[in-house]
Amino acid sequence: MATQLQKFASRFFGSHVRHASFFTVSRTICTSFATIILLGAILLMLPSAHTNGAWGDFLTALFTSTSAVCVTGLTAVDTGTYYTYFGQFIIMLLIQIGGLGYMTLTSFLIVMLFHKFSLKERLALKETLDTPGYSGINNFIVSILVVTALFEVIGVILLFFAFIQRMSWGKALWAATFHSVSAFNNAGFSIFSDNLMSYVSSPLVNFTVTMLIIFGGIGYQVIIEIYLYIKSKLELIVYRPCFTLNFNIVTRTTLFLLFFGTLVIWILERKNTGTMAHLSLGEQWMASWFQAVTARTAGFNTVDNGKLSIASLLATIALMFIGGSPGGTAGGIKTTTAWLLYAATKIALTAKDTVIAFERRIPSGLLIKAIGITVASMLVCLLSTMILVIKEHNQPFINLLFEVVSAFGTVGLSTGVTPILSDTSKLALIATMYIGRVNILLLMSAFIPKPDPSHVRYAEGQLLIG
Repeated sequence: MATQLQKFASRFFGSHVRHASFFTVSRTICTSFATIILLGAILLMLPSAHTNGAWGDFLTALFTSTSAVCVTGLTAVDTGTYYTYFGQFIIMLLIQIGGLGYMTLTSFLIVMLFHKFSLKERLALKETLDTPGYSGINNFIVSILVVTALFEVIGVILLFFAFIQRMSWGKALWAATFHSVSAFNNAGFSIFSDNLMSYVSSPLVNFTVTMLIIFGGIGYQVIIEIYLYIKSKLELIVYRPCFTLNFNIVTRTTLFLLFFGTLVIWILERKNTGTMAHLSLGEQWMASWFQAVTARTAGFNTVDNGKLSIASLLATIALMFIGGSPGGTAGGIKTTTAWLLYAATKIALTAKDTVIAFERRIPSGLLIKAIGITVASMLVCLLSTMILVIKEHNQPFINLLFEVVSAFGTVGLSTGVTPILSDTSKLALIATMYIGRVNILLLMSAFIPKPDPSHVRYAEGQLLIG
């Protein structure tokens, strides 16, 4: 049996793909996501996937599949009533594939069959996971799958005890499984018509979902570093913490955004009769915390986003645009990029010329990459918003901008306009979700050939700035 699997895998991942010059690393990753999206759309069109038993609309299926694979959560239909259990299972499967990354699952299959990687496969996996090097990448993949399974199982158990109070054990188990997978992968899909608004006062649901979102979006490398630190403490090993630069920046930026976001949203919404005014003080803080966490690319909501104040919508847009951290299931420009922009602004205002972080000098190349990602991301959001403004002239501008940034950051929060958008606007959001998931720079490198290295060094020029 193993020999047959090896022959199949060798034929599927064979030399005709490895040595084809067309399939560069970036093109392989981009086409992998696109292929899974199309296959998912076909499955979601099947009559068995719909409660009415009829064939589904292609655009609706494509929108849902893209949203699931890109772990976004925007929906043009009610997932719980429009799709059967089979359709919901397909969506959950697409979420899991999209969260882990198609290339991760492919690489894991190769490890199991051949116990080794080619250089190209290592490079593709490095780009997908944003890992700093190639050593130990086999163990890294296994760690990812173990961590994912562990968190999702814990999420299922905790959510089951919350849902069993309102439904049968079978429905509660399915709802807990679906929402746990959706939360850890930062997808935001819910099979409840009101998302999680009916659980706004449930501490178990609120804190279980938010913890899944945080650990899913913080990055696998950070989780592994936390695990090694806790393990050393439990084993009473004399251990001097030596966290990586990535860990320090990711954790501090994440904590700042979460607590600052919670405070801002509570201040803005505590007297809003449409969202939090009817809640107790403790419930208001819990709802504000949930809103700040879910805006970091998760998409669940315990309050009605359509009734948020404009100031809260703007604050949420900022959180969605930043997103989560590298190496996790979240989208956005990432916390590390946001921190680099802050650091570059700080040194510019203090007349310095070098960014220092935790006794480490940040290479100028990383600053250029951060600026490039941010500017390109803003241009994508601007273009998509222009399309929606032209086609949806009856909708408020802030709602359309909110929808676009939610799509780009693969968040899934919505003010409720997604189902009534025109086909052109839905196609624009599909493209935006795809670009936000595969990474704008990676997508550009798939179409723009890398220039040959040049040894020519030009003289410096001066330019007036500001």
